[in-house]
Amino acid sequence: MRRTSFASMTCPVARSLEQIGDWWTLLLVREAFYGTRRFKDFEANLGIAPNILSTRLSKLVEHGILHVAEATASGKALEYRLTDKGRDLFPVIVAVAQWGDKHAVGAKGSPIRIVERETMKEIAPLRVRSQDGRALDVRQLAVIDGPGASKADRKRLEDARKRREEQQRGEP
Repeated sequence: MRRTSFASMTCPVARSLEQIGDWWTLLLVREAFYGTRRFKDFEANLGIAPNILSTRLSKLVEHGILHVAEATASGKALEYRLTDKGRDLFPVIVAVAQWGDKHAVGAKGSPIRIVERETMKEIAPLRVRSQDGRALDVRQLAVIDGPGASKADRKRLEDARKRREEQQRGEP
């Protein structure tokens, strides 16, 4: 079964999911952050079938999240390394891990802790912050049209704004 492509959508969430929305993808990126670089190590660490792994790694390279480099001077072995674009996914990996610790962890607790290397203290939960550093929650935010918004995007955002206002007034 083919999945729907989000490549033509203007929404940044949809376009991001086009590149990283497959469940194996974030696990591969997580492994790359752990230092995994070789095909056989990704395969062993994740228990992923070689054909699926090959496809997913190729997509990550195609999207500029990983790049392929020679692992040795002889050039016989290849490594997959994070690009700057791939490293920009670090907050996403941390956010998913923190969400999982809160909502999807087993009875024994989290198998990992993300700590600051220097102090070995756990990092604080990620928060959405204002430009001046204040923590914000969803009730303090609004989504408005940006420079790339289409006419349909503007209409959808305006309709959503009206629905929120109706809900705040308690209207049906």
